[in-house]
Amino acid sequence: MLSLKSPAQIAKMRRSGALLAEVLRQIRAMIAPGAKTIELNRVAEDIIRGAGGTPSFKGYRGFPYTLCISPDDQVVHGFPGNTPLREGQILSVDAGVVLDGWQSDGAFTAPVGAVSPEAARLIKVTEQCFYKGLEQARVGGRIGDISAAVEGHARAFGYTPIRDLCGHGIGTQLHEDPEVPNFGPAGRGVRLRAGMVICIEPMIAAGDWPVIIGEDGWTVTTRDHSLCAHYEHTIAVTEDGPRLLTLPDEEE
Repeated sequence: MLSLKSPAQIAKMRRSGALLAEVLRQIRAMIAPGAKTIELNRVAEDIIRGAGGTPSFKGYRGFPYTLCISPDDQVVHGFPGNTPLREGQILSVDAGVVLDGWQSDGAFTAPVGAVSPEAARLIKVTEQCFYKGLEQARVGGRIGDISAAVEGHARAFGYTPIRDLCGHGIGTQLHEDPEVPNFGPAGRGVRLRAGMVICIEPMIAAGDWPVIIGEDGWTVTTRDHSLCAHYEHTIAVTEDGPRLLTLPDEEE
């Protein structure tokens, strides 16, 4: 069921998003060759709990960590661990926060030290795909307009959106209606209305889109083991256009 948020509720989600933005800022700064992702996870949980929040992902359907940490060909839902990061890897980090009962969700992919030009381009284009989708998140449009914009930009560079995973609505629950696919034709899907809050999250593969799930029951990897990047923000659809809820104030 579609849930529309009031301005007061969106303001609360913005506070949750501001905390998440700070978490992701600090985690991004820690990504370097030799860093252990389990330590990134610890720091993220400490920041969230220290600010009075709760990690959205920890315990969600049994997921055991605060962060989803997904290097290289892992798409999403990877587990943090003790293996040091290596120069030349790319690392996707996905996190969520609950603050005063309201959720926020965001993700980014970062280089680990110096990476290949191909890997750097994939990261850049994936972020651009998000902003192409964001431009379409306007009252009166449709979810398919977002999907088509994401897919069109990815394919213009020879990349492929992952089809088995998608963005979503968000509010008091981490995942709400509607689904927000990263592929498909414009002009279809749910009509966008003021008060909708959604997560647009391109997951873009350098190769093909089929995925496999690892033995841990969570880690999603591209079946052809091509690199994959991920970028996500929580946004509110308003009469004045889309509003990013998970960026620091100075970046709005």
